[in-house]
Amino acid sequence: MPYLDHNATTRPLPAVVEAMAACLGEIWANPSSTHRDGMTARHRVELAREQVARLVGCRPRDLLLCSGGTEAANLAIRGVLAMSGERRGLVTSRQEHSAVRDTAERVEARGGPVHWLTHRSSGLVDLDALESLLVTRGDEIGLVSVMWVNNETGIVQPVAEIGRLCREHGVRFHTDAVQAVGRMPVDLASLDVDLASFAAHKFHGPKGAGGLFVGRGVRLEPQITGGGQERDRRGGTSNVPAIVGMGIAAEAAAAWLDGGAAGIAPLVARRDRFEAAVRDALAGTVEVAINGGDAPRLWTTSNLGFPRLAAEGMLMAMSERGVMASAGAACSSGSLEPSPILLAMGVPEQVAHGSIRFSFARDTTDAEIDDAVPIITEVVRTIAR
Repeated sequence: MPYLDHNATTRPLPAVVEAMAACLGEIWANPSSTHRDGMTARHRVELAREQVARLVGCRPRDLLLCSGGTEAANLAIRGVLAMSGERRGLVTSRQEHSAVRDTAERVEARGGPVHWLTHRSSGLVDLDALESLLVTRGDEIGLVSVMWVNNETGIVQPVAEIGRLCREHGVRFHTDAVQAVGRMPVDLASLDVDLASFAAHKFHGPKGAGGLFVGRGVRLEPQITGGGQERDRRGGTSNVPAIVGMGIAAEAAAAWLDGGAAGIAPLVARRDRFEAAVRDALAGTVEVAINGGDAPRLWTTSNLGFPRLAAEGMLMAMSERGVMASAGAACSSGSLEPSPILLAMGVPEQVAHGSIRFSFARDTTDAEIDDAVPIITEVVRTIAR
């Protein structure tokens, strides 16, 4: 049964499951306790912090552990703006994950100034427009937030250039790196990034664990108070099993990424082969659009649009045949509305309504692709009749 929904979540590695089970059964003490068992749990948490820090290229002390990407993004945005004084402005994009986009809309609804970035036709941020905004309004802006890799299209934004512009104008920069960490090289120490959020379950770790990189000198107002954990930046008893599992997954991802292009190039080729196979099979019968195909994309994602068809019907039929995919972010899958991310890119509504996201993991096999393509194309042809 081809599972092609890895941007929603990935299967935890066996080593992750084993380590978490051991924590639940043996290392169950509170890591904030000062007795021996508590210190043992604390040691495992700090070991995991070091493992994750190596994966993202930062100092362990700059890594705040939390429940996942949504909490981390909320803390980055709300926490920085609360400490920014008169610089209350937020700059972000309609192409963001709802963890950022919805938060920005709430900031705006409560009177906070929000500047929505424009994009080029490819889906990439218009850097000239961003620079102009920073030149004219930089002293009013507390934070710029742009996701690194789009969760629906795989488009890779020019984070290095965005960070450089923000640094030049003294503005904090947060990137939602949920779809990037563990899937491409990430070295936060070499970038002008002040905050980066991510989640373990996107790189074969558990749900309920994630992190926020907080650069030197960045001040945050805690959004969860009580207990003083994470250096008073995020209260609550640490989820030791999930954190340990995240550390194991991070170590495995780092080892895989050490292979460099030799490990990633075949995955790019596999995605391209998948797209070509779907297009070839439907040639002359159903139009196929590759959403985001004109921009740099990560190997994980293929967003295909089938104009004038309904994604919901196709997904249900594919699922019945054993192919798992989605119409966009899993947290928005109950909506019958077209993806706001695709609409913000300028994708026509009739294409957005019929767009399906197929997403891959590093362990997706050629056999899964070969099994999936005939099912996908048969479903599309049937519904198109």
